[in-house]
Amino acid sequence: MANRKSTQRGVRKITKSGGSLGISLPIEVVKKLGWREKQRVTVRRIHGGVSVKDWKK
Repeated sequence: MANRKSTQRGVRKITKSGGSLGISLPIEVVKKLGWREKQRVTVRRIHGGVSVKDWKK
C-alpha cells in the first residue's frame, strides 16, 4: 500500500461487506487504544458524527 500524504492520513472510505457498511481504523489509533482484532466495541450516534468506544459488560 502506498504512503498517504500527511494531510490525508485520517481520510477513510466507507466499504460494503455483505449487508453492512464499514470503515477501517488507522493502525496507530488502534495500537494506542490497546484494541485487538474481534474486540467488541459500542457505536453510538452523536451530534455531527459517531462515537466508538470499548464495550463494557
